Amino acid sequence: MSVKHAISRGMEFGRSVLQLGLLKPAARVAAKFRGDRLRVSPQTRTVQPQSFLPARYRFYRLSVSGMAARLQSGGFRRLIGGGSPRNRAVFLAFGVGLGFIEQQQEEDRKSAALCQEIQAVFKKKKFQTPLKSFKSGYRLEDYVIGKQIGKGCNAAVYEAAAPFALPAENEKCSLVQLDQNEDDKKNAGPFRFSATSSFPLAMKMMWNIGAGSSSDAILRSMSMELVPSSPKALSKEQRVIALDGHFGPVPKRLTAHPNVITVYRAFTADVPLLPGAQEEYPDVLPPRLNPMGLGSNRTLFLVMKNYPCTLRQYLEVGVPTRMQASLMFLQLLEGVDHLCRQGIAHRDLKSDNVLLEFDRTGCPRLVITDFGCCLAEDFSLKLPFNSLWVNRGGNGCLMAPEVATAVPGPGVTIDYSKADAWAIGAIAYELFGEPNPFYHAQGLESRSYQERNLPPLPDTVPADVQLVVKLLLRRNNHKRPSARVAANIIHISLWGKRVLASLDRARTDKLIDWLLCQSAVVLLNVRGPSGSSVEAELQRSFLSNIDLEDLRTAVSFLMYEKEHSSLF
Repeated sequence: MSVKHAISRGMEFGRSVLQLGLLKPAARVAAKFRGDRLRVSPQTRTVQPQSFLPARYRFYRLSVSGMAARLQSGGFRRLIGGGSPRNRAVFLAFGVGLGFIEQQQEEDRKSAALCQEIQAVFKKKKFQTPLKSFKSGYRLEDYVIGKQIGKGCNAAVYEAAAPFALPAENEKCSLVQLDQNEDDKKNAGPFRFSATSSFPLAMKMMWNIGAGSSSDAILRSMSMELVPSSPKALSKEQRVIALDGHFGPVPKRLTAHPNVITVYRAFTADVPLLPGAQEEYPDVLPPRLNPMGLGSNRTLFLVMKNYPCTLRQYLEVGVPTRMQASLMFLQLLEGVDHLCRQGIAHRDLKSDNVLLEFDRTGCPRLVITDFGCCLAEDFSLKLPFNSLWVNRGGNGCLMAPEVATAVPGPGVTIDYSKADAWAIGAIAYELFGEPNPFYHAQGLESRSYQERNLPPLPDTVPADVQLVVKLLLRRNNHKRPSARVAANIIHISLWGKRVLASLDRARTDKLIDWLLCQSAVVLLNVRGPSGSSVEAELQRSFLSNIDLEDLRTAVSFLMYEKEHSSLF
């Protein structure tokens, strides 16, 4: 290389460095010196030559498209001004490749924006509660209490009625009762349907042992039960007390969801002597009702909608169809996703804590209840686990592996973000007519089971549902999908079978077209009764929570399963 050529290349490199702004102060000094010493004409503003590429390529310092434009421009300059063929090819290849990346990113931005628009449309349609709003009901004397309909380890549930709590006019969900009459079973099946009920409400009376009899102490110790309560569940006086609850200055409250119970009223009152109290739970009664009792004089009462039976009771006498079982499975996933989005983990999911009713077409509608063991702290679903005294949850049989195997220590936390989804995967066996593999003494333990030891589901279960159950029961929670991704897989499997057959991993345009069509169908069906209202609620819930990355993850699972199954 000649000296002249080397000097020119060095000057060109220096100008490039100055233009990039790395030595802006030195550039200004050099320009001033050059203007003062070598000026031969009046100072004028230098006009930069316009690039032949589009204007959107000029912000190369901030975007992939700009980098692609620069490489393409450099390649063309070397093509015109000389240079080795290898350098020209490298520059052009990188430029074209990055151009394709930018095109894909632009499509992703449009798809993500469209998902956000669809989400905004359906989030405006809030879930309507099945009861008319009422302003009273903060005293025990406001209700007529009927027979006992349930009992747990910390509360008893009674049917209740009040003149101000009436079903909504447009809500005619069928209530069912378990029927033990053999003659009726032969004629009408295991359930007896009734259009109305004398007791549309259910009252849960908590057992108060050791919390004291003041309203402040009761609300503090039982504040977890208030998580699914409505904004007007507490009276104005008790609402002030509840603001200084167990989990921070402002307790977390769930917004209404069709698959999560809603507590309409919560109040404290003296413990009454209800039917069956002396026989069913004498030890938790106060001494004024039972001299040998250990309970306090006052306790917490929760008023909810009266559901005919639990999921366990339903599955003991009835077998859902394949479609109904898939929809029930999907409802549980939607309910758990709703909890996770608001930073709440249930931690005690089981078929006893899921209530059931039927819509107009006889399809089961499920709601998650009993939040006494939930995690609603401001820890992002991660609980500090520094000692064995920390409560890690309720049902030990359906405790996720990462929770069951956690060892306490300094800085240790338990991640509950996918623990409830794991429990739903275990409950799926019950939905499809199989025994829960984690319940029996000879069964599996969440602490030590291996995924290959999981029993297979019946062949009648859809392949995509079997895939979701297998994914949810993975031991490693980092490889386990979230409840949202698992629900998306079922949604696409139920209503997007045709688009799934033509999907490509790299492109989502067909998936976006399907979302637009699905949105139009759901919006049109809102105006008139079409099909199952449970299905309509599920579709609205799906569209109000769509996210491009979650959809892509769900499609990736489905595509991998399809490709893997085609090899055999």
